[in-house]
Amino acid sequence: MSSRLLRRSLPSYLARASYSTNSNSSFKTAVETAEKLVSPTSSSKFQDPFSIVSHEMSNLAKSIANLIGSGHPTLNRVSSYYFEAEGKNVRPLIVLILSKALLKIPRLERQRIPIDEYDVTQQAHIKGTPQYGQESIAGNSVDDSLSPLRILHGINPKIILDPLSKPMDQLPEIDKLNGILPKQRRLAEIVEMIHTASLLHDDVIDLSDSRRGRPSGNVAFTNKMAVLAGDFLLGRASVAIARLRNPEVIELLSTTIANLVEGEFMQLKNTVMSSKEELNMINNDGELKRVPEPTGKVPTKQHEYSVSPASTTTVSSSHSSSSSSSSSSVEGDVVDHDISVQAAFEYYLHKTYLKTASLMSKSCRAAAVLSGAQDDIIENCYQFGRNLGLCFQIVDDMLDYTSSDATFGKPSQADLKLGLATAPILFAWKKEPQLGELIARKFNQPGDVEIARDAVQKYKGLEQTREMATKYCMSALENLRQLPESDARSALELLTNSVLTRTK
Repeated sequence: MSSRLLRRSLPSYLARASYSTNSNSSFKTAVETAEKLVSPTSSSKFQDPFSIVSHEMSNLAKSIANLIGSGHPTLNRVSSYYFEAEGKNVRPLIVLILSKALLKIPRLERQRIPIDEYDVTQQAHIKGTPQYGQESIAGNSVDDSLSPLRILHGINPKIILDPLSKPMDQLPEIDKLNGILPKQRRLAEIVEMIHTASLLHDDVIDLSDSRRGRPSGNVAFTNKMAVLAGDFLLGRASVAIARLRNPEVIELLSTTIANLVEGEFMQLKNTVMSSKEELNMINNDGELKRVPEPTGKVPTKQHEYSVSPASTTTVSSSHSSSSSSSSSSVEGDVVDHDISVQAAFEYYLHKTYLKTASLMSKSCRAAAVLSGAQDDIIENCYQFGRNLGLCFQIVDDMLDYTSSDATFGKPSQADLKLGLATAPILFAWKKEPQLGELIARKFNQPGDVEIARDAVQKYKGLEQTREMATKYCMSALENLRQLPESDARSALELLTNSVLTRTK
């Protein structure tokens, strides 16, 4: 998120939020509550939250470029393509500001693990892997390889420069002053690499033609190059994750990659609504293909919701949503419309967690782990990232209905055309059961998209979606209030509300 966007998000944002003026009273009350929650304390004199970590953010793209260097110039070009354009950079920004906010916790309350306070690129090398309780858990620098370069690269290391061994530009004093540890700064870079890899892949899957105001990676290069560049970014990120040398953080970040894929598969299916026949079919760019039958040699479990589109709906669920309890029902049981809608919302929120909130929540948790904070603070940081991530994506789904392509930076009004049933249409379906048939067939018949849009407007689907996003925003703010007061915490509060009121 740019400095300019954040400045628009200061207290005056309430008067200019594009969709808050005509909201119902409950939404206005929630926003007024948010305004009170984020009123800066008397000690908070900053004018722009971005300024708190401006040095780190201004060097973000450069630092990432040092991490993704390849011996192949075209691969370098594709991998760095999205970093060239002005993006929101919300994820690394959150990690960096949260890292600074955690500094306000007294040192005696941050002893869960030993903390590396020095620039790890300047630490003495320690052979082996130190165990918790020793003076440093860093071991070698986060920029030093664990294995010999000749093994990692398959080439004489004397004639190459390991792209992951370039030192971070001199920041020991700045890091110590800001309270941002070198590992936390590297964490922010890794998070943006994982996110950007997912964008390259998503644009191929969604057949997108623009991203961040210019041609998408698959259009500027090719589908193959975009996919390979995304894979390459994930590979580089994985190496950087390992060099953090913290098993808990490695586990957190590694699972986010798997979560992104799981969420994408849920989106490919799109909804819990499907017939038994459709459960065994996949859509290959408009052509239905049957899923091969399992041979039985590898045991598989079905972890997904499935609800048939008929009014007498059946539910089979062996996996409950992370956000709410799933309606358990034996397959074949008849359930009513309300239960079908509830299951659809659970599916939507779980998919949203996997695709968006997982990376935010686990990166926030990782930042807290690296700070040495206790378990209750770590959990609050996780919940903050989860609630903010859900809010972010729900607002994104709403903006798809209301923003122009130029404002949004990518094709708007595309979800229905892609057959995606997001919160606005689900709220409309709650009022008009007949929409279930359109959702089940992914709006693929002439007139379906127009009917769905009219229903969203008629049944105030956007207004209800705003209220849903506001609830998650309020929860995120409450999580932040568990941290000590500081300029950094106030910056996160303002940033949280700017996510709720953004227009792009």
